[in-house]
Amino acid sequence: MNYELYMGEALAEAQAAVARGDRPHAAVAVLDEAMVARGRDKVRESNDPTAHAVVVALREAARKVGRDRLRDLTMFCTMEPCPMCVGAMLASDVEELVYAVPNRANGAAGTLLQLAEHPALRRRIRVVSGIRRDEVEELYAAAAR
Repeated sequence: MNYELYMGEALAEAQAAVARGDRPHAAVAVLDEAMVARGRDKVRESNDPTAHAVVVALREAARKVGRDRLRDLTMFCTMEPCPMCVGAMLASDVEELVYAVPNRANGAAGTLLQLAEHPALRRRIRVVSGIRRDEVEELYAAAAR
C-alpha cells in the first residue's frame, strides 16, 4: 500500500479544513487499495463531541461498504487518534492505523496510551507512524498561528 499517497489525501483534507477555519484533524479510510471515506473534525460545526475526523470517516466507510465490521481497512490520520477514536476503530475491526504526527495531549496509539495494540484487548490494530510527518507538522504549526 502506498502510505505516502493516502497520507497525502488526509493532508489535503486537513488543508481544506484549515481553509474553512477548522482544525486540521483529518482521516482517510482505505479498503482494498481504494479510498472509501474521508473525514475531518466536525465537533464545533455540529456541536457533536464525538464528531472527530476518525469517527466521521468510520461512519462514512461503514455506510459505503454496507457493514459495520471494517476488516482489512486502513485508516490514515493526520494526528494520532484519541482513546475514543482508537476505541471506535477497535470496535469496527480496523486492521491498520497510519498517522503522521503524535498526539501529545491525548494519543492512544503509542504516545500516551497504547490501546491500539494493547495485549489485554481481544482486538488489535497495527500502527505505523511518522508518514509525511514534516508536512503535517508544518500545517498544524501554521493553523495554530
